[in-house]
Amino acid sequence: MSGENEIKKDETGVHRKQWTKLEGENSWTMFKVLAEFVDGFETLNKLEPCISVFGSARTKPEDPNYQLAVDVAKRLVEAGFGVITGGGPGIMEAANKGAYMNGGLSVGLNINLPFEQSHNPYIDPDKNIDHRYFFVRKVMFVKYAQAFVAMPGGFGTLDELFEVLTLIQTKKITNVPVILVGKEFWQGLVDWVKNTMLDKYNNISAKDMDMIPITDDVDEVVQIIEDFYDKGKHVIKPNYDM
Repeated sequence: MSGENEIKKDETGVHRKQWTKLEGENSWTMFKVLAEFVDGFETLNKLEPCISVFGSARTKPEDPNYQLAVDVAKRLVEAGFGVITGGGPGIMEAANKGAYMNGGLSVGLNINLPFEQSHNPYIDPDKNIDHRYFFVRKVMFVKYAQAFVAMPGGFGTLDELFEVLTLIQTKKITNVPVILVGKEFWQGLVDWVKNTMLDKYNNISAKDMDMIPITDDVDEVVQIIEDFYDKGKHVIKPNYDM
């Protein structure tokens, strides 16, 4: 019947499901993807060292986490770094605002979504990039960041956080600081990672827990990053070559 999933037999008699709708040629998508990569690389290759800040688009200005993100971004700029966010409202807006207020680089990697989001007004006009594809956007987040700060957020924030942790764990990118800001929000997740993933199932190594320090202290965020580069043997550079 029309509109129902079809099942057909192939020449061997095996039943196989059929596409109900298939539009266009997927090969043409490649050119859209390439164009997005080129736009991102040409814009971000000119950046000075930056820190990527992840967090919820739904956080309101009156939320304490909004002001916390503003303060974190201000301190990052004072330490000599620019700020990269997802370019939208909420925590992203707050981080861009903090960078903007202190005269630092303020980069926005916006994503086209059907229900949200427009870019916030605190992004440098020449560093505001619109993305169609999440995976291209995440490459830009990762390649040009010298550290990652994860504020409270939703599924998107968790996606970004765990992709970064996976890339560091598997050595697909250089080791860089990843800092969780907001003990009340993050402590339960970190406890689950330790108690379930590590202790119960042994699916990660004990040293992996060192990748996710938690703090509520703005100064400690900057101190972790500065200690990593100033006291360690790490060089500030893009995280991987492409």
